[in-house]
Amino acid sequence: MASCFFEPSTRTKLSFETAMEKLGGEVIGFSDKESTSSKKGENLFDSIKIIGQYADVIVMRHSFEGAARRATEATNKPILNGGDGANQHPTQTLLDLFTIRECQKKLEGLTIALAGDLKYGRTIHSLAQALSHFNPRLYFVSPESLKMPDYICEDLKEKKVKFSEHEKIENVIGKVDILYMTRIQAERFSDPMDYERVKNVFILKTQMLNEAKPNMKILHPLPRVNEIENDVDNTKHAYYFQQAENGIYARQALLGLVLGKLK
Repeated sequence: MASCFFEPSTRTKLSFETAMEKLGGEVIGFSDKESTSSKKGENLFDSIKIIGQYADVIVMRHSFEGAARRATEATNKPILNGGDGANQHPTQTLLDLFTIRECQKKLEGLTIALAGDLKYGRTIHSLAQALSHFNPRLYFVSPESLKMPDYICEDLKEKKVKFSEHEKIENVIGKVDILYMTRIQAERFSDPMDYERVKNVFILKTQMLNEAKPNMKILHPLPRVNEIENDVDNTKHAYYFQQAENGIYARQALLGLVLGKLK
């Protein structure tokens, strides 16, 4: 497996590499584009064409939207998208669905709040579209400037998925089975002042959980900055560390599928 991370990662990179090694495979790759020939001006197509000659499967994260799709044009080896800019993060969604099923015993008919950076949050984009297959009731919680993109909302409307938009977690926390928190991503803002205006809009505190349903679980793709206070970790609702562990299992299954070891 070629582990090609042109953008920083902890969980996605390490869980993919752990998954491959647990399957008996080997890993090559890099974790910093500065150590690759892209620093010399090599384009993505040429990089992936060469890397595809060295590996059986390529896992890639890139800052450009659509980079994974472009990579598939350069090689006939499977490309697994570990995140492309503010676009999508499909393997995160697989582990998220697995985690939701694990903690709620079902996927069908759940009420789920997606909170934080809905504009740039690639994990949110992928998850919202995936959940549309399971008849959910969705609550989108974000500042006005970070609302869910129109194309996602239009897709959900076409699929007759019920959703509503809100600006405070307190307005929905008592209604949901899953509260999916995300950080406000400083690296996606071109103007630092825009980030400063919204960076502390949502901070989940223990006392806010008093209205939560007994079965409600909090998920987060991590890393967190300050949007979930540490005290929340000790409550029965916190499930984000189990969620991160599930990344190994979901990615083991995915690697097995694309390499022809599972059916």
